[in-house]
Parts: sequence; C-alpha cells; structure tokens
Amino acid sequence: MSSTESEEDYLFHTLSVSATAELLSTDCDQGLSTAEAEERLKLYGPNNLGEDMGIDYKALVIHQLCNAMVLVLFVSMVISFAIRDWITGGVIAFVVGINVVIGMFQEYKASKTMNSLKSLTSPTATVLRDGKSITVESQTVVVGDICEVHVGDSVPADLRLVSASNFETDEAMLTGESLPVAKDYQAIYDREKDTPVGDRLNLAYSSSSVVKGRARGIVVRIGLDTEIGKVASSLRAKKSLISRDPAKSWLVNCWRTVYNTAGAFLGTSVGTPLHRKLSKLAVLLFLIAVVFAIVVMASQKFNVDRGVAIYAICVALSMIPSSLVVVLTITMSVGASVMVSRHVLVRRLDSLEALGAVTDICSDKTGTLTQGLMVPRQVWVPRFATISVDGKGKDTSIKAVPRLSPHEYSHNENEDVGILQDFVSDYHDAKLPEDMSPELFSQWLDTAALANVAKLHWDEEKEDWSGQGDPTELAIQMFVAHMGGRDARLQRFQHIEEYPFDSTIKRMSAIFEDTQDGSRCVYTKGAFESVLDRCKYWYGGKPDAMTPLTDKDIETILANVDSLSCGGLRVLAFAQKKLSPEDKNSVPQERSQVESDLCFLGLIGIYDPPRPESLGAVKKFHRAGINVHMLTGDFPGTAKAIAQEVGILPTNLYHYPKEVVETMVMTGSQFDKLDEQQIDELPVLPLVISRCSPQTKVRMIEALHRRGRFCAMTGDGVNDSPSLKMANVGIAMGLNGSDVAKDASDIVLSDDNFSSILNAVEEGRRMADNIQKFVLQLLAENVAQVLYLILGLAFQDEDKKSVFPLSPVEVLWIIVFTSCFPAMGLGLEKAAPDLMERPPNDSRTGIFTWEVIVDMIVYGVVMAASCMGSFTTVLYGKDAGNLARNCNDRYSSACHDVFRARSAAFATMTWCALVLAWEVVDMRRSFFRMHPDTDQPCRQFFRDIFENKFLFWSIVVGFAGAFPVVYIPVINQVVFLHKAIGYEWGIAIGFTVAFWIGAELWKFAKRVYFKGQWKAQDPERDLEKNAIRDPFEAYSTSTTMLTDSNLKNL
Repeated sequence: MSSTESEEDYLFHTLSVSATAELLSTDCDQGLSTAEAEERLKLYGPNNLGEDMGIDYKALVIHQLCNAMVLVLFVSMVISFAIRDWITGGVIAFVVGINVVIGMFQEYKASKTMNSLKSLTSPTATVLRDGKSITVESQTVVVGDICEVHVGDSVPADLRLVSASNFETDEAMLTGESLPVAKDYQAIYDREKDTPVGDRLNLAYSSSSVVKGRARGIVVRIGLDTEIGKVASSLRAKKSLISRDPAKSWLVNCWRTVYNTAGAFLGTSVGTPLHRKLSKLAVLLFLIAVVFAIVVMASQKFNVDRGVAIYAICVALSMIPSSLVVVLTITMSVGASVMVSRHVLVRRLDSLEALGAVTDICSDKTGTLTQGLMVPRQVWVPRFATISVDGKGKDTSIKAVPRLSPHEYSHNENEDVGILQDFVSDYHDAKLPEDMSPELFSQWLDTAALANVAKLHWDEEKEDWSGQGDPTELAIQMFVAHMGGRDARLQRFQHIEEYPFDSTIKRMSAIFEDTQDGSRCVYTKGAFESVLDRCKYWYGGKPDAMTPLTDKDIETILANVDSLSCGGLRVLAFAQKKLSPEDKNSVPQERSQVESDLCFLGLIGIYDPPRPESLGAVKKFHRAGINVHMLTGDFPGTAKAIAQEVGILPTNLYHYPKEVVETMVMTGSQFDKLDEQQIDELPVLPLVISRCSPQTKVRMIEALHRRGRFCAMTGDGVNDSPSLKMANVGIAMGLNGSDVAKDASDIVLSDDNFSSILNAVEEGRRMADNIQKFVLQLLAENVAQVLYLILGLAFQDEDKKSVFPLSPVEVLWIIVFTSCFPAMGLGLEKAAPDLMERPPNDSRTGIFTWEVIVDMIVYGVVMAASCMGSFTTVLYGKDAGNLARNCNDRYSSACHDVFRARSAAFATMTWCALVLAWEVVDMRRSFFRMHPDTDQPCRQFFRDIFENKFLFWSIVVGFAGAFPVVYIPVINQVVFLHKAIGYEWGIAIGFTVAFWIGAELWKFAKRVYFKGQWKAQDPERDLEKNAIRDPFEAYSTSTTMLTDSNLKNL
C-alpha cells in the first residue's frame, strides 16, 4: 500500500485495531522487523515535512551574489568595463569570483555543521522492532510501526491507537483547541459520516504533544501525508515574495512585492538578526559609497572622464568590507561546533548572538543544579519509626529510631533513643520492640511499591540497583527493594486502574486487588501538601487504630516535613484507602472520588546531591554580573537548603533586612498572588521560588523583562514550553527533557548540567567579542581608506585632475586579500582571560557599542594620517612633488614620483591593517601585555602571539606579501599602478611603527578612562548594598548609649 493510497482510500478512524494492523501488515505485539522497516523507509521516504538536510548549491551561489557589498563590486566592474579600463574591471571580476568561491566554501562548511547539529537535536520516537522496544530518530519511523508515547513526548506520526491509559494530547497546533483532548482507543466511527479531525478520538496526530498518560499506536501516516503535513504543504505553497493580498490595493501589493524582493536580495529580511543588521550596514555603506563617488565627481565639477570615473570607483570600493559576511558565517559555524564539544547543542543561530547579553538565568533544580541521582535518606511512618538510609548498593545501611518522628528526634536531648542498627534483619526476623507495629510499616511499603511505575533490577557489574523510570520513583523502589519483598508484592497484587502523575495536582494513584482476599485498595503518592489535602485519617492518634486527622495532627505532620526539607531532602507523602465491597466491581471513574478520604501513612525524604561543579558555576556567573534564580517544584525548605549549598542564596541571611530575606525565597503561590505593580516594587526579585508552576515561570520572565533584564530559562517538561519561548534564550534538557520542550528551546544541554549553561554563555560572549574585533578591524580600514582617498582629491596634476594616492587594485588587494584572512583569525580567537569578569553585553546596542564606533574612527584617522604621511614624505621629501599628467592611467617617466609614493603608501596601509588585527585582539589591554599579572612577561608575550596560529600566519604572510606585489614586473606598474622602491621601505616601516604607537597610546587612554569599570558587579554585593542595617547594631556600644539617653529623656 502506498502512502497516497492510505491518504485517499482509507479512513483509519473508521477501522478497528485488528483491521488496521491487517491492512498495514503489522503485528501489534511484535511490531515490524528491522528488515521490513528499512524496506518501507526506502519505499515511503523519511518521516519529515519536506525539510531537506541536503545542501542547495544554487542557493549558495545566489546568496553570495545577492548582497549590497557584492553589488558595489559588480557596479564598479561594469563601469570599469564601460570606460574600457580592462585591467581594473578584470581585477574586480576576479575579486568577485574569489569572494563568491570563498563565501560558498565557507557557507558550505557552515551548512554541513548546522545540519549535523540538527541531526543531534532531532526528535526521537520509541517503536517496537522485532518485539523489542527501541528508540529511533523520528524521521526513520515508517507506516506500520508500533509506536509508544508518554507524557512529554511529541507524537512522531499519525497513530491509530491500540491501547491507552488516561491518555490526553494537546492538538492546539492542528485544531486551535486550547484544551487537551482525552483519547479513546476503543472508539470506531461510522465511515458514512464525516467526522471532523478534532473528533477522531482513536487517532493521535503528528506533532501534537502528550500532556497526560501513555499510549501505543500503529503508525498510519507519515511526513506530508499526516494532518499537520497537509497544513505545512498549504503554508509552503502560499509562501512567496509576491504580495497578493486581496484586502490591499494594487499599488500597496506592488510596493510590498518590491520591498520583499529587495529585502531578500540584499539580505536585510532573511537570516539571523546579526546577519540582517550587517546586511543593513552593507546597504548603508553602499549609499555612502555612492555619495562619496558623487563627491569625487563634484570635486572635478562633474567633468567626468576616464580618470575621474576610475577615482570614483576607487573611493566607492574603499567603503566595502567585502569579507565581512564570509567571516561572520565562519565565526558562527565554528561557535556552534565548539558548543557541541562543551555539551551545548544550538538549535537557533539567534541564540549564539543572545547568549553574550544574558543578565539572569532561571534554572530548575533537579538534574540541573543537582545530579538527578535520587537516593532515599529518611522514612517516617507515624507511631512506628523514623528510618534512615546511608550508603549505596551493597554498602547500604538502614537504621531506625523507634516511635520518634524526625522532628521529635532532632529536638530530643536524650542520647539513648534505642536506635536499631540492623533494622532490616530485625524487621524480617520479627525482633522489633513490642510497641512498634510492623503492620503500619507493611502498609507503607505496599503503597511505596505499588503507587510506582518505575522498573528496578540489580546490576551485577555496578553492584547497585539500576532501572528505568522517574528518578524519584526509582529511589522509592530502591528503598522497598532493600527492605525485601518487592517481587512478592507485585505477584500478590493485581493492577486494576491507574491515575498517572499530573503536574497540576502533583500526585498519582493506582488501584490494586489483593489476590489473597480479593480486597481492593487505592494507593496514592505525591507532594505532601497535595496528598495531605486528600487525607481524612491517619494512624498517629492511637496505636493500631485509624483516627481522623485534626488540625493539630496536620501541624505535627508539617513540622516533620520541615525537619526533612531543611536537610535538603525532597519530601513525598503516601496514603491509601480500602475500597468498599460495593466499589469492588465498579471502579469509580472520577479521579477526585478515588483520591478522597485517604489515610495518611507517612513520608519519605529523598536526597538529590548537588553537582560538584554547580557551586563553582554559580560563583562564576556572579563574577560575570549574572544573577542565578532557582525555580523548582520542591518544598521551600528543600529549595532553600540546596540553594545555599550551591551558592544561589547567601548563607549569612541574618546580614540582610527582613524584607529582602522574605523576597529572596518565595513560594509559587506567594509570587502569583502579587500583581505586576507589587512585583515591580520588590527590592529584589526572588532568587528561589519553590512549589513553582509553569505559569509562575512565565510571570518571573515578564517581571525580569519589565526590569530591563535579558534572561535565559531552563525547562524540561511539556508545560515549560511557554516560558522557554518567552525567555530571551530558552534552554532545554537533552537527557530528561521532553520533545515539546526541546522544540520550544533555542539551545539544548546534552548532559543536563548547569555548568554547561556557563559554557554556553562563555562561548556566546567569546563569539560576540570576536565579531566585535573583526568588525572593528574591517570597518576601521574602510574609514582609513575613505579618509585617505578623499584627502587625496587635493593632489591635482597639471591638468587639474586629482591623482589617487592608492589605485583601485591596491584598495581591493588590501580589502580582500590583506584583511580577509586576519579577520577570519580574529573570529577564531580564544576567550579573553577576563571575559567572564566583564558585564554582560548590551542586548540593545549589540556589537556596535559606542566604544567600537569611537575606536573605528580613531584607528581609521590614525591609519589614514600614517598613510598620508608616508605618501607625502616620499612625494615631497626627496623628490619635487611632481604629479605629472595621466598618472591614474599608466606609467610614464614623469609619473616616477607618484608611483613610488603609492608603493610606500600601499605598504604602510597594508602593514597598518595587519598591525590593527593584532591590536584589536584585546580592545583595551596592550598588545605587549595581554596578561599583565604574569610573572614571565616576555615568554607570555610570545605565547600570546603564537596561540592563534591562523591569525599569526595570516599576518606574517600579509607582511611578506607586500614585497612581491611591489617588485613583480608588469604587475606592479600595469595592474597596481605603483613601482619598485628602495629607501621608501624605511619610510613605510617608520609610519607603520608610528601607527602602532598611536594605537597603544589610544588603548592606554582607554584603560585610564575605564579604570574600575572593567569588571561586572557581583549580584551578591548588590544584595549586600540593600543590607541597610548592621545585624549586630543592637549589641553595639553606641546603640546602648543612645538607648540609655532616650530613656533619660523620658
């Protein structure tokens, strides 16, 4: 059956599961064989929406030709040929060709890099192949595959559901319906009736997200044949540069068409924001080039002959940094590649530009700041014992404090509380004290084992427990396994119904039937406040008797929750309810009815140790002027303890005013109760928000944006996608993140490690820093050439025609060959030693800060002055300053002085451009002391020079390349319009050194001006500034004397 046949002839929502499986030749229990799946993949093609991972070479050529910079070169080439200046026109054509070839090659490499990154971040799917459940890339899913989906997954293809458990999907992308849709896999619809797509409850659609439950289904349509594929096809067909809006007039549509076409041609409406900004800069430079060309012609009173036209071309060419876009492409592709090696996968190139400007990071706790290795630490069963767990694997030690709760034990001054050192053996051998009821603990173990979907097994190689499932549930199962009897429980109890974990209510329940006596019971586990809210009874009142929960009892439970959470433990509660005989044969369908009147059984405290590198990463973020906020679903005590452990919260909270401390740590409900004005009036935004909901994260981002902050947000669940999209940089988890979260994010952490965010920010800053460097280098050269050539209008020959001090080919050589490769080297420069001690970049100004603009002008002026000094010294120093006649066209003996002066100026301009590349490696520190704190300045200097080998050899070759260009016969006089020189080399070297000294003096002045402004403000110090009172003020002598004085006055 072809894909087209399935689309036109078969309505799968009208077929039963068995009929669908028979039609598609698949087995619901075994799935397809590997060989059959590969054959179908070849037959039907990949499961995608037509995204071609290949490289369009035609588009590469068009992209290189269609930009304002090449347009200037092309116009100059046409004019050169029109006035029959074949040499200049030929050189420009050669330069255009070289520029296109280099640009194509680099963009080809960049495209390959980005395609490889896309493959790393592509969504996956779980399918049955040869009877085994395996994970494959979604694009390799084929018709007939048996696919399994769970909460957080993105459905990889259109599925005919085979089985489902409390399964709901979000189909807003397809139907526009904002509410999740509950699916019914048993439904079969009448073929004669036209059932709308949104009402086909036995189908799950491609690209919809699973918000609840789990399901298994047969893949019935893939790629563009899916429902979402039809939408994608129609949108793609409508996408055009030509405007055909019927609501607009013919004139408006024409204007939009011209505007869209021009924007796409010039690159001002396509690509990343930085690409668009640089393309707009190119258009601006093009207009300036036209203005300067007019200025040249106006200086000759518009008496334009061949010489004037060539001079105008020369000035226009001097405005074009032709290698700018090529170098930018290289820098961004290399930056994306480097991030992969540092566990960061880039999904959108925009994020590379944004990372350097991040001022606040909102991070989850579990698995990001912590290791995600949940281990049980304490269990409390009321009126039974507080049980503590130490060690792991075979070295696990379980002890018990009889009768006492964690709160009572922590406040008990009695040294001998009767700790049971070998609790496991005492429990199984029935050697517990008489006042400890094993039945209470047995009920707790039943609930812990059954209200749990994780699968656990003993790994002989690791000598520890291993399994699949949620880390929290694995930790609970681990404790049950240590106590023994887990397998026996699973055999004794038969599963009846399950109510999966829901992030909105923070609990899950399961109904099991005891095969020994036929009784049924509801077992519930979840966040303590969620479970406690559904409880009516507990065993803490009287021995072995279930008594109603009173307000005092709840206070007792909450006190124990505080005791556990203050130790950094994640606290969960357990409860159960025996169903009445009337409910035995009819399980209640309403979840609220099932999870009502429960009996509270106890608590477990699970420890998730912080990652060793989290503390150091947080400190580095603070030194970089970046605030770190923890937004977690954990209890306030747990969140506060972990936040202090990793350095997000200061340990000396007593040092801060009460209102600041209360603001630092808030619960999600407290934060959500505040309106926007109240949030904006807070002295500081919360550093820790516990019991955080997805909506709380969105409000936090909005609050940060109102304060002008540039924030990054981490997330892993389905409900995190709104906050990930709203954040300036959305960061998804690669290991435990859902497909929906990854799709909404800008970057993905392949190791879920908080320190990898530090790597991403550092790499983003490095890339932005390097872009600033080569943009400054290239544009400063353009400023120097324009100033130099405009001033050159004053040099007029015997015919009153301006003699250009640099020929067009010399200008092109400096722009393309001399500057391009050092600029590439600057793009590859390593991060500066103090990069992560500087303030975040300004997101509004981007790379064009006032410092860069002023530097560009200053370096340009000094370079132009150096070249003008070299030109005039040779022309008027030894020689008589003879400008002769027609020296812009060809060499003659009369032009001897002009040609030699051009050679000296050409060498000076070339070498100054290369020196500038070295000088901008650090925009403030001296080139000779980039590491001022080193003990070996001489050795460190040479180490700094050789560290970036590409830049070093680009500059060395550029320095040496000036000599053959000046000396090679014919090429020097006919093409470059300059002549071999002798003593003039000394003059060129002297003015190059003068430029170097000028650059160093300018950087010295900058260091003096910016002294004390280099480093970022540590957010911790900012908090201390808000500490308006001395915590020990009440005990100081001055305060005591003042108090006594006030008392006397009374």
